[in-house]
Amino acid sequence: MGEMSKIQLGVIGALFLSVASSVSIVICNKALMSNLGFPFATTLTSWHLMVTFCTLHVAQRLNLFEAKPVDMKTVMLFGILNGVSIGFLNLSLGFNSIGFYQMTKLAIIPFTVMLETIFLKKQFSPKIKLSLFFLLIGVGIASITDLQLNFVGTILSLLAIITTCVGQILTNTIQKKLNVTSTQLLYQSAPFQAAILFVSGPFVDQMLTKQNVFAYKYSPIVLTFIIMSCVIAVSVNFSTFLVIGKTSPVTYQVLGHLKTCLVLGFGYTLLHDPFTERNIIGILVAVFGMGLYSYFCTQESKKKLLVDPPLSSQVKDKDNSPVLNGNQEKEGHESKKLSKDSLV
Repeated sequence: MGEMSKIQLGVIGALFLSVASSVSIVICNKALMSNLGFPFATTLTSWHLMVTFCTLHVAQRLNLFEAKPVDMKTVMLFGILNGVSIGFLNLSLGFNSIGFYQMTKLAIIPFTVMLETIFLKKQFSPKIKLSLFFLLIGVGIASITDLQLNFVGTILSLLAIITTCVGQILTNTIQKKLNVTSTQLLYQSAPFQAAILFVSGPFVDQMLTKQNVFAYKYSPIVLTFIIMSCVIAVSVNFSTFLVIGKTSPVTYQVLGHLKTCLVLGFGYTLLHDPFTERNIIGILVAVFGMGLYSYFCTQESKKKLLVDPPLSSQVKDKDNSPVLNGNQEKEGHESKKLSKDSLV
């Protein structure tokens, strides 16, 4: 039981770190993009990943964690896939209405469930599916304001859904199959994610904003917020891999929608964004769905432990490294999205 309690505390810590860092970076990026006029989300994401890699490299050199070699081809394809998914999400936001973009994000959960069921033979109980249904309905009510379809935007959204789901499933699968920690996998893959976005980011941003990131005049306050965003992003990236590795891609997506609800709440209380009864009802329904999901997952975990106790006793908490102790870095899209429509 002591080992199990340790694992549960590790999961709770990972979830808390993910929520806290993600909400923080959304608020920071919203100030950077909305108030200070820095709209280059994809390029900013490449900087996030480069700073993350540099931080982990220093930590590794200080022996705060042990780097574990992973097949280079696997890591390279994995890193490029995650980088491409971020680009597609940004393009989807740029070519679609806010409502359709939010629908794209909501579609990631059922698509992930479908992929894991078909290819990984993973079973989701009716209770889990019901809780996810309540969650999706609630977030949809709270955040979807308009739906405008166009062919290019629809294709980009489909590509964003596919690459995001596959990337998150691989994050979980690689950690378990190759027995690497979230820190080790992030350290190995971050350079490839950063490289693909560093090359494509300026072109994607110019396509979406009609501005050149290299021609932008960087004031001291803008540079300060960029540095703050990059520092917070280290925790965001680390906690993303940590949560997916300790739980599952579906749980990470559920957590992501909790962040959306929290951002809506912070926007209302701190930034005085408009808020309606529809937002409140949607958030309550979403929180109810999240509560059901957590409860049912806990109950099913307990039943599994009773059925197979020897397996549970062998589970080790892989991520006990002291380093940082705690999208895809996908929260950059949230801040850009919030800058376009404060109700989303």
